[in-house]
Amino acid sequence: MSTTTQTHDHQKIKDWATKRDAVPAKIKGTGNDDDEGVLRIHFPQKSQNNEDFEQIEWDEFFENFEENNLDLIYQEKKADGEVSTFHKFVKRT
Repeated sequence: MSTTTQTHDHQKIKDWATKRDAVPAKIKGTGNDDDEGVLRIHFPQKSQNNEDFEQIEWDEFFENFEENNLDLIYQEKKADGEVSTFHKFVKRT
């Protein structure tokens, strides 16, 4: 059985992403003067359309993450035991 975890702990999020060769990113063309754009944790080695993503620094990622009061829901392993990349952002409650 797979389980999910919800957190806004920056180090846990960074560690989870780093272990999966993921990078902080935003989707190109989604921001404006007041908004950095849609945040993503991007897996460049597994993606076929890397041109849609702009890698950003973790500091910029977490600044936007906090400004939008987000949590990350993520999964460590799939039901079959494989490493999971499942994640999504949700509003913090």
